[in-house]
Amino acid sequence: MNVAYRLLGSVAESEDAVQEAYTRWYALPRGRRDEIASPGAWLTTVTGRICLDVLGSARARRERYVGAWLPDPLPDRAEWGLGPGTVLADPVDQMVLDESVTMAFLVVLESMTPAERVAFVLHDVFRYPFAEIAAVLGRTPAACKQLAASARRRVRAARAPESVGQAGRADAVRRVKEAWERKDIAALVDLLDPAAVMTADGGGLVGAALRPIEGGARIAQYMVAIADKAPGLELVERSVNGAPGLVARRDGVVMTVHRQARWSRGGPGTTRTWRRTLVVR
Repeated sequence: MNVAYRLLGSVAESEDAVQEAYTRWYALPRGRRDEIASPGAWLTTVTGRICLDVLGSARARRERYVGAWLPDPLPDRAEWGLGPGTVLADPVDQMVLDESVTMAFLVVLESMTPAERVAFVLHDVFRYPFAEIAAVLGRTPAACKQLAASARRRVRAARAPESVGQAGRADAVRRVKEAWERKDIAALVDLLDPAAVMTADGGGLVGAALRPIEGGARIAQYMVAIADKAPGLELVERSVNGAPGLVARRDGVVMTVHRQARWSRGGPGTTRTWRRTLVVR
């Protein structure tokens, strides 16, 4: 599940890929299964191949997608009252949250070719040797090494310098929440970087801005307009993909998830940047 989500960026598609891999495993004759020295490695290889096929078809689907496409947000299981002895029945509850599931990272992965994405995720994130990745991609280890190197350059080019720690991020999110609840456009403009960009994704199910909204002032106006159109909306601070974010609920039902994907430091007197907003599907 950890491999599939980083490759596909979709919880539902990842669960389907993992289920298909296990279906193929149990379809093998018992004697063939007994011959496989490492079932985990076999399942990872098969899952990688399935994800590669999904990525190939997904590129065409997402090119026709109405509006921006963003990865599915992941809630932090620790925030939903799961104690240390809790049995995790949902595979998503066992997701490892690290830098490779941040929104910024996943968005960069979307810019890669399917082969680059598989090579990079399996090697740089999960430390699989290129000889095993070659079996997934049907290429030589040397070719897989080149694919991972190309993907690595994309990540380096897109990475923003880290300017604040987790506490600083949480404080910025809290201040945005308070200003948003007050519908205080001036306060939101002060908090947002003038060059901030907000991207929304309704998942094809709900209305959302079809194009990125650029500029702190326009984003602030858009956020207040959302609050005006949704009376009774409750904003709660939650961890999303391992970092501070906001969840908007109405009558206890999650309506949207807002998460910054990139941070940068502005000029003198400029506060931290709330870079991207995503709408839960």
